[in-house]
Amino acid sequence: MTAVEPDKNGNPLEELSLAQEAWMLAWQQMLQTGERMLKSNGFLGEVKNEDVAIAETPADVVFEVDKVRLLRYKPLAKTRTDIPPMIICYGLFGRQTMIDLQEDRSLVRNLLMAGIDLYVVDWGNPTRADQFLNFDDYVERYLGSCVEHVFEANGNKPVNMFGICEGGTFATMLAAFRPELFAGLALAITPIDFHGDQDNFWRGEGFLNSWVGNLTKDDIDLLIDTHGMLPGEMTGAVFSSLTPIASMTKYNIGLARMEGNEAMMLNFLRMEKWIADRPDHPGEAARQWLNDLYRENQLVNGEFEICGEKIDLKKISCPVINIYAEQDHIIPVSCSKALGKFISKKNYDEIGFPGGHVGVFVSRKAQGVVAGGLVDWLEKKQGKSAAKKKQNRKKA
Repeated sequence: MTAVEPDKNGNPLEELSLAQEAWMLAWQQMLQTGERMLKSNGFLGEVKNEDVAIAETPADVVFEVDKVRLLRYKPLAKTRTDIPPMIICYGLFGRQTMIDLQEDRSLVRNLLMAGIDLYVVDWGNPTRADQFLNFDDYVERYLGSCVEHVFEANGNKPVNMFGICEGGTFATMLAAFRPELFAGLALAITPIDFHGDQDNFWRGEGFLNSWVGNLTKDDIDLLIDTHGMLPGEMTGAVFSSLTPIASMTKYNIGLARMEGNEAMMLNFLRMEKWIADRPDHPGEAARQWLNDLYRENQLVNGEFEICGEKIDLKKISCPVINIYAEQDHIIPVSCSKALGKFISKKNYDEIGFPGGHVGVFVSRKAQGVVAGGLVDWLEKKQGKSAAKKKQNRKKA
């Protein structure tokens, strides 16, 4: 074996060469990352607030009760008369603006282009004055009143509802509480069974369930009693903690990877704008959400009450489509799919989206899978061809 000639300090020259090579490679990668970061930083220095406007699809306020508003979108295509109007109901933990993030990533625009007469519920900005509002208020009084308005405007005929996340839970409860108002119920990333199949969660799934499960009833009561509300900053921090690496690196490594690409940067900034706009959640409703639903799982157990009446999910009589995200780290798949146990097979359909919780609405793939699947379902269940088949069956 040939001996390696040492340098003047006694270090083998071959080993020194390998160390220098590794150091130069690391230095080169740092410089390249810095150059990419400078491009993104340069773009950030030039972008204006109007460049990242979200939820720009025109809409008119048609109904109001307290701070809650119902908006009706202006049509972008000829409105279909064979499919009943649809109301979109988002939850209280974020803003409904996510469904209309930008023109090429907008559930709202896709539904309007398909001719759907479309409405959306805007919950407004809850304050400490609203801390005692509970599920009775949000499900029956507010959401129920919005549905009644559209029901009456539709000639006293049932309407469609599309509930998202917590808003989907509200919509599901109302569909069981007042089934006569509903022609169809569409849900997305909606928790129904708040415990789910925990023995079969994939790694990273169900962290929110575990987080709430490790809190006692007294812990949650103390939190709500102290703040009056569930602060938006707190829920934002909790959601960020579910994906710590992504949350920590998106402002450095993430920005560097974009290299100042205008389309990517604007999409990123619009998402950040939506994430940062997180309202406080009314305290009593939050107490029910965390204690009665997450901890005690009262909805699937038939114990949760609206206005003194227990919610029986088997009373949902309209067709249902349930959209879930296969890589959802916030709402596990089994928590959403549980609804299928309560709905008749002829009235129940599912769409599994190959993505995450927010990707259901903001990814490019979602525009075809989710919006397209929803329109196809409406066409199948309520379109002219569906009505004609139903009429022929009656004649037979």
